[in-house]
Amino acid sequence: MASRRSVSFVGRLLACPRSARQSYAIAQRRWNASISQRPGSDRVLFPGAVNSEFTNTLAFARPSEKEAMPTYRILDQAGRIVDPDCEPPNISTPDLLKLYKDMLTVSILDLIMFDAQRQGRISFYMVSAGEEGIAVGSASSLSPNDPIFAQYRETGIFQYRGFTPQDFMAQLFATRSDPGKGRNMPVHYGSREHNIHTISSPLATQIPQASGAAYAVKMQNARDPTGEQRVVACYFGEGAASEGDFHAALNIAATRACPVVFICRNNGFAISTPTLEQYRGDGIASRGVGYGIDTVRVDGNDILAVREVTRQARELALEDGGKPVLIEAMSYRVSHHSTSDDSFAYRAKVEVEDWKRRDNPITRLRKYLESKGLWDEAKEKELRSETRKSILEAYRQAEKEKKPALRNMMEDVYEDLTEEQREQMESMRRTVERYPNEYDVSSYEEGLGGMRPSGQ
Repeated sequence: MASRRSVSFVGRLLACPRSARQSYAIAQRRWNASISQRPGSDRVLFPGAVNSEFTNTLAFARPSEKEAMPTYRILDQAGRIVDPDCEPPNISTPDLLKLYKDMLTVSILDLIMFDAQRQGRISFYMVSAGEEGIAVGSASSLSPNDPIFAQYRETGIFQYRGFTPQDFMAQLFATRSDPGKGRNMPVHYGSREHNIHTISSPLATQIPQASGAAYAVKMQNARDPTGEQRVVACYFGEGAASEGDFHAALNIAATRACPVVFICRNNGFAISTPTLEQYRGDGIASRGVGYGIDTVRVDGNDILAVREVTRQARELALEDGGKPVLIEAMSYRVSHHSTSDDSFAYRAKVEVEDWKRRDNPITRLRKYLESKGLWDEAKEKELRSETRKSILEAYRQAEKEKKPALRNMMEDVYEDLTEEQREQMESMRRTVERYPNEYDVSSYEEGLGGMRPSGQ
């Protein structure tokens, strides 16, 4: 009788809408996860702290008594394998050379565009000096189909995934070829083609967005278990980890078991604030452990270590249907925070020069390549010359390109322009038409005609 009743209940449940079945499943998990304190137990079984042993010794846990989390690396500062008894990094020569060439390309692009901003040719720029290995190394271990939420020092990800000098210049100069239609400030790239969400200026907003996207990816993975299983990768600096969004995002990702790899670039400074004034804990890695997230710290100047850590983090994030992983990549921000910053106002120039000379991801990998006979000075000069030439060609071309049509200031906010927007656009057009000497729109696509709605 009980068996027939169970079968009958299952049959009724299967006949219910999917949403009802999901609600029942959630209720069942909660009921199964409920905990009661057994008499005589030697440990806490309260729902808020499971499996904590009782003690009659009162002692506060002190951070100073805990050792700092170790930092994983493969190459030392001289480009040598730290542990010669370990297997060499599992990477082909072409892939190894691509890592180096992409980092070098980013560094040359940064030098050219930093100077361009100082000359007034673009309004703003941020360089990745000292941090190229984090972006390029991690990107090399992600699937091209993994969605990425970046901050503003991830130029290397775009470079690795296929951005050309023309793509960079279109965004930096806000030309008509810019997919963002000139609406964003420089270095705020985005690419639907390469599965990278557009970068935005407010700190840390991308972190909870990444958790939400990872929850969607989790459901997509479950619906198609034979298809490619994806994760979401989210990048941010240690300064962004001081925002509330960071804490909300990690907690959401942990409690909902979202397949997301959080990658924190700890470069020592949040604009002008050094890390010693930002927090007293053991970096950002300790926070991941606090949220119940698998966490690792890696030497960000060692691109091979970053690559391996990200590879394993991605595998972990896909285990058991999905879970978050936190990577803290340690580096040093050699550059100013941005072209709006003078870092020598809050740190010694000799300190920066010492880091430049002593250790950076490009030099470290070059030493490794040279030790393998894969690189030399002649190849270096040739690559630098060709890269600089291609970037400057794209630079000059972008300077001559038209800007997007002025209608783009108002379109795409709604599916169709509202009546008020049409009136505002027409009023703006009449004003420009009345004062042509005050408003030169010749550098914009279609000129004055670009101030009419599409299709008119």
